[in-house]
Amino acid sequence: MSKEENGKSYGLAERSAKDLVTAPNLPYEVRDPQSYSPKIALVGCGGITEQHLTAYKRAGYKVVALCDVNIEAAQKAKELYYPTALVYTNYKDVLKLDDVEVIDFATHPDVRYKMMQAAVKAKKHILSQKPFVTDLDKGERLVEAAEKQGVKIAVNQNGRWAPHFSYMRQAIAKGLIGEVAAVHMGISWNHNWIKGTPFEKIHNLVLFDFGIHWFDILATFMKGKTIDEVYAVTANFPQQTVKPPMLAQVMVSGSDGVGSITFDADTLYGEEDRTTVIGRNGTIKSFGVDLNAQEVNLYTSEGLSIAPLKGTWFPDGFHGTMAELLFAIEENREPDNSGRDNLASLALCFAAMESVRQRRPIKPGKARRYAED
Repeated sequence: MSKEENGKSYGLAERSAKDLVTAPNLPYEVRDPQSYSPKIALVGCGGITEQHLTAYKRAGYKVVALCDVNIEAAQKAKELYYPTALVYTNYKDVLKLDDVEVIDFATHPDVRYKMMQAAVKAKKHILSQKPFVTDLDKGERLVEAAEKQGVKIAVNQNGRWAPHFSYMRQAIAKGLIGEVAAVHMGISWNHNWIKGTPFEKIHNLVLFDFGIHWFDILATFMKGKTIDEVYAVTANFPQQTVKPPMLAQVMVSGSDGVGSITFDADTLYGEEDRTTVIGRNGTIKSFGVDLNAQEVNLYTSEGLSIAPLKGTWFPDGFHGTMAELLFAIEENREPDNSGRDNLASLALCFAAMESVRQRRPIKPGKARRYAED
């Protein structure tokens, strides 16, 4: 259909006041529980937990214990954020604290699973760092054990509460664009901060450690869709200076929908993050120069609306994951970001990595665990 036949064109340079309509008021901002205010412990005090603790302090959450095998890291977190918190080097000591009800496990996946098993037995609610687990079978056993114990497990998929993704998620859930047909995401950014760090040793870094955010968003936006195949490829960026492949493309397909993700992780100039979700009755898009500076446009038969977003992914997304866990505990329901729900996101991620290894499409769920080349 030509521009003249369509009657409207919403290119960035072609917006006009007559095309603009008021953006729907959607509950995309973080919601705290009504009255539930438990004591929280943080196990693992690495660099990313600055975002956790900043968010928790702003929200008024009660962090009473900090634990890290490196006592200096835990002590630094105490001094900067929670001066009255107790400091530990062994997570088992944290599990013995009767007044602690919720534990944020921000350790690496290879040690976290055993810790979460022990926390379930101790009947502590859990917020797990992402990626949740490295084995789907173990993940299923863990969530089943938690359910039997009456324990809630949520996963720190903080991208769901990034303002732009959260607004899009709510718009889709409210049916504003109708049934979703296609989800396309493209991220061009500079990930060279990993040089010389332990992260550089992860061959599938882009797809696994970073990409899990986008697999999770893809799974969330396509919830209810049947995904039959995942096909992925990786490559080295020309003259890249870090070890893992910094280029990746992922395609997912089913009988009633398709999706794609493009990762360009060595983009030195012109960084951009763009997402498009096409539905039967509308399209919603986000775009910006990075993860925090994003605009959301909603296109329907009524016209174009521009969402008046508040907040930023960092640290608001970290507030959102913990808030949802606390809300779920208060209301005695499964968190939206539950461990069980996150297994579907991991199934996409594992299928993509297996597809790279076998150079063919893989059905989600067939690849049961994380595997390096």
